[in-house]
Amino acid sequence: MQLIGQNSNTVYPTNLKIWHGLNFELLDLDFSPKFDPRKTINRAYNLWRYREAIPIDNEAEIVSFEEGFTPLLPITFKDGKSALIKQEYVFPSGSYKDRGASILITQAKHLGIKHLVQDSSGNAGASIATYARKANIACDIYVPADTSAAKITQIAAMGATIIKVQGNRKQTALQAFEAAKVSYYASHCFNPYFFHGTKTIAYEICEQLDWKAPDSIVLPAGNGTLILGAHIGFLELYNLGIIAKIPKIIAIQSVHCCPIFNWMNIPQFNINHYEAAETIAEGIAIPNPVRAIEMVEAVKQTQGTVLLVTDDEIKNTWKEMAQAGFFIEPTSAACIAGLNQYLNGLTKAEICVSLFSGSGLKSIEKISKLL
Repeated sequence: MQLIGQNSNTVYPTNLKIWHGLNFELLDLDFSPKFDPRKTINRAYNLWRYREAIPIDNEAEIVSFEEGFTPLLPITFKDGKSALIKQEYVFPSGSYKDRGASILITQAKHLGIKHLVQDSSGNAGASIATYARKANIACDIYVPADTSAAKITQIAAMGATIIKVQGNRKQTALQAFEAAKVSYYASHCFNPYFFHGTKTIAYEICEQLDWKAPDSIVLPAGNGTLILGAHIGFLELYNLGIIAKIPKIIAIQSVHCCPIFNWMNIPQFNINHYEAAETIAEGIAIPNPVRAIEMVEAVKQTQGTVLLVTDDEIKNTWKEMAQAGFFIEPTSAACIAGLNQYLNGLTKAEICVSLFSGSGLKSIEKISKLL
């Protein structure tokens, strides 16, 4: 197991306190799991039941709230279309980001990190703050000033220092990036350990389907933590011979912030100059994701696609889900709105999986306006 620079192929040992390579190049984790589903028998139903597939050696250092193995529920929508929905909003901090935080903070603890920084539109910050609190690691969380008050309150409750940035998500990331030059960056975009946490959603889905892969998986596309994690997970399972295929990845973006869609559909599109508009789906309002190339490749390699949703579609879908008894945040509704688009465009039946990514309790003030 080792860290590898994306552009230079420079190899770094995993015991270094680094989150980037030379010239701040992105790092990937070169890790090949030796996983056998039979080993999960009699293990607790949490994401650590797949521990041979998780790049953590010392079990005594694991930072966990027994998170994972969220329910996979069949849901039928008003138009009669159905899909399987992973209930990721029931995690300890209220979003799927706990998958990545558990593994990343476990590695930080192993490295002896005492202080870290992170930037977030809310969910990742709340998750990192929660797990850092359990590991007794001090942290500073950078958030856009207009981040939902509930998310900021949750982060503060965990004892993290909050730095509000007067600017958009890109400007927030830039400030955190500067702070990380003298600290450890617990970034859900830069730090490759995070993706080896989010990949466990693929393991859970396949186990819940009797170790078979779905035909397609519909995921929100912000910084790509779910898209890349799921792709890693399904690819590992395929290479191990556990599943026979890799599902199509259907990425969902807002019409107001759609860099991945533009990259795939507009010749000469320059993501570095892209400026996004405001959207109710703050969790996927990422105009310049640092791993955009990888996101595009994951979608292409699985013969997937990117779909766009409007704020009106998000609002209507949120109301439909609330009427069905699911209190989710608007970003979750964006993904389900995209799911409905995808299902309506199918010409034959598929086993399709999506998720509720975050709790509505995190976006009370925005939801109150919807009501």
